Amino acid sequence: MSRVCELTGKGPMSGNTISHANNKTRRRFLPNLNEVTLISDVLGKAFKLRVSAAGLRTVDHRGGLDAFLAKAKDDELSVAAQQIKKDIAKAQAAA
Repeated sequence: MSRVCELTGKGPMSGNTISHANNKTRRRFLPNLNEVTLISDVLGKAFKLRVSAAGLRTVDHRGGLDAFLAKAKDDELSVAAQQIKKDIAKAQAAA
């Protein structure tokens, strides 16, 4: 299981740990991923996704999963999130 947010595409970054003696050692900064259940209002279903804390705040800010996916770019989304976005768009077109 990769350490990448399914909604924002945020992944690990690399940098240096700098000691008091100014020694530099490479390290990884991992995203704060949480397994959350998000509910789609249009589909009336719940989806389990691995989302970063920043991504979860963005979902809340935009007004829920449906509004977030409507504005999201496909290249940032995981395959599962792209399928959810496609299903939401299909359900909105039918309604």
